[in-house]
Amino acid sequence: MQVPDDLRYTEEHEWVRMVDGGRVRIGITDYAQDALGDIVYVDLPETGARVEQGAVVAEVESTKSVGEVYAPFAGTVAAVNTELQARPELVNSSPYEEGWMVELEPEGGFDPGSLLDAAAYRRLTEG
Repeated sequence: MQVPDDLRYTEEHEWVRMVDGGRVRIGITDYAQDALGDIVYVDLPETGARVEQGAVVAEVESTKSVGEVYAPFAGTVAAVNTELQARPELVNSSPYEEGWMVELEPEGGFDPGSLLDAAAYRRLTEG
């Protein structure tokens, strides 16, 4: 299982990466995509939508089940990965790069240090 050291993680198996302009890119972890199985559809929000911390920001449908992706902080959807509409399997093959889902513009600041680091996420998924 891949757990890149340069990302932060949630207990709900999302990863976050700081990107240009203060935006935060979000996707699901390798652990989560493996548990879901083959991804067949990703439901993404509209750009400009406001989301609350802990709210569902996307849904991932697989051959096994439907999984929800939660916003780790309140913000506005700045971008979505439209490539996933035609190629949802990117979530399986490249969860940390091509399979990203949304970019949020944090509301009132965001401290990535409030999330799990790679070592803590590894402990969560191994235990």
